[in-house]
Amino acid sequence: MQTNYGIDLSKKRQLISIRLSNSLRERGYSDFRSFLDHLFRTKDPADLELVLNKLTTNYTYFMREPDHFTYFRDKILPELSEKHQKDKVLSIWSAGCSSGEEPYTLSIYLKEFFGLKASAWDTRVLATDISQQALSKALKGVYNCPADMPKAWLSRYFVKTDTAGLYSVAPVIRDNVIFRTFNLMDPIRFRLKFDVIFCRNVMIYFDQPTRDALVERFRQAMNPRGYLFISHSESLGQNPNFQLVAPAVYRKK
Repeated sequence: MQTNYGIDLSKKRQLISIRLSNSLRERGYSDFRSFLDHLFRTKDPADLELVLNKLTTNYTYFMREPDHFTYFRDKILPELSEKHQKDKVLSIWSAGCSSGEEPYTLSIYLKEFFGLKASAWDTRVLATDISQQALSKALKGVYNCPADMPKAWLSRYFVKTDTAGLYSVAPVIRDNVIFRTFNLMDPIRFRLKFDVIFCRNVMIYFDQPTRDALVERFRQAMNPRGYLFISHSESLGQNPNFQLVAPAVYRKK
């Protein structure tokens, strides 16, 4: 997991046991050794997907760390809209998007900011994750009633489903997000350089060398003076290539 996906589970024996034991028993394995022997021998995609889904944490929610979205709305969007007046293209990446709440929240803020002019802009958000299970939920775009969502947004950007308490993301928001499978350990070779990268509550599972290498790949994939958002529980430390401009918000030097 660490070599291929950057996730350090060396001190997570109990977590591994709790999350995988039932699934292994259901598949007829009496112990972890026999499962691992099979996994390493066959590299069965279904088994690999099982391990990824069970051992990656996909906990998130709408409007998480709301001060980040306030900074995005009040500081970054006015700046980028001025910078990109000619090409009218914003490049924003939700890296480690989990079940989709973060990129959909960004899409709502973009729609609110540009309003009637939104159709003249390409503001599609790239949203990536390694977990197919998480991406499947994100693509469906159906959630329990978001607790902190403003009522006006709930009525404007969500549609009630036939199931009580469940809401579906409206097409105007859903169509503005592009979901892709992507492993953050891989080289970053997307078509555009990014103006903004959100990678929050992801690097807490990496060791320091893995974090440093990922941040450097982010730097190379960003436009000059681009922004990187991480979670409040994370830090870039004294990275010479980034300037801290707000809590857990960094700007490429």
